[in-house]
Amino acid sequence: MGTSKAFPFPLFGIAFGLSGLAGTWTVASESLGITAGVANALWILAAVAWVISLVRYGLGARTARQVRSDVNHPVLGVFVALIPASGLLLGAHLSQYSAIAGKTVVVIMIVITAALATFFVRRLMLGGLELDQLHPAYLLPTVAITFIGGQALATVGLRELGFASFGIGLLLWLLIGAGVTVRLATRPALPDALIATFAIYAAPPAVAGNAYFALNGHPDVFQHTWLGTFILFLLVQVALIPTIAKLPFALTFWTMTFTTAAAGTYGIHWLTATQAPLLDLWTIAILAVVTLWIGWVAVRSILLVAANHRSQAEPTPVHR
Repeated sequence: MGTSKAFPFPLFGIAFGLSGLAGTWTVASESLGITAGVANALWILAAVAWVISLVRYGLGARTARQVRSDVNHPVLGVFVALIPASGLLLGAHLSQYSAIAGKTVVVIMIVITAALATFFVRRLMLGGLELDQLHPAYLLPTVAITFIGGQALATVGLRELGFASFGIGLLLWLLIGAGVTVRLATRPALPDALIATFAIYAAPPAVAGNAYFALNGHPDVFQHTWLGTFILFLLVQVALIPTIAKLPFALTFWTMTFTTAAAGTYGIHWLTATQAPLLDLWTIAILAVVTLWIGWVAVRSILLVAANHRSQAEPTPVHR
C-alpha cells in the first residue's frame, strides 16, 4: 500500500515552520520589550494549521492500516515526527496561559515522541533499509523531537525529564547523524524532492542550543560547544543556498522553515544572554530575515495551491 496522497506527512511542516516563527517572535518580543501580539497571533495560526493538518490527514488516511503504511514508508514515514514536534512547541506555549493544559499536551506529545524514537531506532537496528533511502529527515523522529522535547519539558516545569530527553537527542545525533553523513558522502546525490531536507541536517545545533537555554538558562561550556557547532552548520547551510535555489518551488520547502526559525531564535538567545552591542538592531535584523524567508515560502505556497486549483477547475477541451 502506498502513502496517503490526500495529505502526506511532509505537509505537517507548515504547522512546524509557523510554530518556529512564533517562537522566534516570542523570544524577540521579550528581548526588545515589545508586545507579544504578533507572536501570539502566529501561535494561534500555527495551532490552527496543526489542527487542520491533522483533520486533513485523518480524512485522507481513513484507516489505521493506511496510517501504519504511511509510518512504515522508508522515505516519507519519518516526517510523521512533525506532528508531535509541533504539538510539543504548542503545548509549551499553552502552559503560559494554562499550566495544566499545557503540561498535559506536552506529556502526551512526549509519549508519542518516545514511541516514534523507539520505532525508528528499532527499524534501523533490524536492517532492511537501503542506504539510498536514508536521508537527513531521519533526524526528525530521533534527534529533533527529543531536543524539542527537552525544551518543552523544561518549559512546563519537568526539568529533570527534559535533561533526559536532551541526552537521548545527543546520543541519537551522534549515531544517526553519522549514518546520514555517510549516506550523503558515499551514495548518489539526493533526488530533488529531498534536497530541502539538507536544512534538517543543519538543524540539531540550533535546536539543541535552544533546548539547553530552556534547561540551563545561561551560557556555559556546553552552550559554547553548541554555538561553535551551530556556526559551522550555518555556514554549510549558506554554502548550499546555490544548490537549493535551483530547485522549483514546492510545498516541501516548508521543511526548511523551522531550521531558519530555530537558528534565529538561538541567535537572539545568545545576543540577549551576552547583552551584545547593538542588541536591538541585531535582534530586529534576525527577526526580519526569519520572517521574510518564512513569509516568502507562505506566499509562494498560497500561489502554488491557487494555481493548482485553477488548473483542476479548467474544463477539458473537447476536440471535434
